[in-house]
Amino acid sequence: MKFSLNRELLLKPLLLVSGAVERKSTLPILGNILFDVSEQSLTLTATDLELEMVAYAEIDNQGSVGKITIPARKLLDICKSLPENSNITFSSQNDTDTVTLSSGRSRYSLSTLAADDFPNIEEWKGDVEFKLLKSELLRLIESTHFSMANQDVRYYLNGMSIESEGHEIRSVATDGHRLAICKISNESLSLPARQVIVPRKGILEIIRLLSPVDDEIQVYLGSNHIRIIDSEFSFTSKLVDGRFPDYRRVLPRNGDKIFVTNKEELRQVLSRASILSNEKFKGVRLNFLNSLLKITANNPEQEQAEEELEIDFPYDELEIGFNVSYVLDVLSAIKDEEVKFTLADANSSVVIEGAQTGEALYVVMPMRL
Repeated sequence: MKFSLNRELLLKPLLLVSGAVERKSTLPILGNILFDVSEQSLTLTATDLELEMVAYAEIDNQGSVGKITIPARKLLDICKSLPENSNITFSSQNDTDTVTLSSGRSRYSLSTLAADDFPNIEEWKGDVEFKLLKSELLRLIESTHFSMANQDVRYYLNGMSIESEGHEIRSVATDGHRLAICKISNESLSLPARQVIVPRKGILEIIRLLSPVDDEIQVYLGSNHIRIIDSEFSFTSKLVDGRFPDYRRVLPRNGDKIFVTNKEELRQVLSRASILSNEKFKGVRLNFLNSLLKITANNPEQEQAEEELEIDFPYDELEIGFNVSYVLDVLSAIKDEEVKFTLADANSSVVIEGAQTGEALYVVMPMRL
């Protein structure tokens, strides 16, 4: 096997697939990338048995077709350190378990593992498939991903629910203390009602892969996998086997106090107040008066922060406590200039959404302070 290609043409697919390489695996081959050479094209595959990433490159093939696995981290470090636009040649003899990289006066010999031992996520067909713009899928996921649980014993919360129904695609994430829902409607879609849970690692990898551009990608939902196919890569993730909670039951219905304010002003006063909140619980107290919002935070060192914001609140006075990190996460995710809070009383969850678009909705439980 012998082929060569430009460093830049190799680096992009290498960086794409490296996210799926297992860092601390007991299986050495999961630290390698599978190189599959056929005619003038190269397919790179990496997996950790939960995720699989495939990317492609064009090559100048001077030998036979074949497969080989190469240590991912070392190969990536070598490619990054070679000069820009240098040409890299890979050569390997069938009877050896090494591959030689040469570029200019540089030569590297890396040990390989048998390509036949490389795990392959079985072929499957998605029973729900649809096309979305990359920017839409990214918006769907970035609007809700921060509400996923992290290492919760309720394993089905350590991921995101992706749902299809009719013209709509929804993303839902919750950690039990907060809930985030985002939906995208597209009249050209006609989808069956379906719900899958994509694990946390898969969601973070999708965010890394996607850019906010108006290029279409294909999404497949199967019984055990989700697959996203782009012209440059194919991404597959196993799904979490479990039932996502019925979040519609916990959506507050009794909110009768609506408060709209400038998002950036509110974000700034909450950020400042959070500096002196309890580092562990991050609690802040919000006092809603007719024309004033008073925000106070204190910590075990008896330090205190007070902030005030002019508002229009034509209701009875209300005092409510929140984990300020949860509210700041929501304010960072909302794209509108103004935010709308729907409140009921001190013991009820608050609903937060953008005042204009309303495609994303957030529920934050109150804290007793």
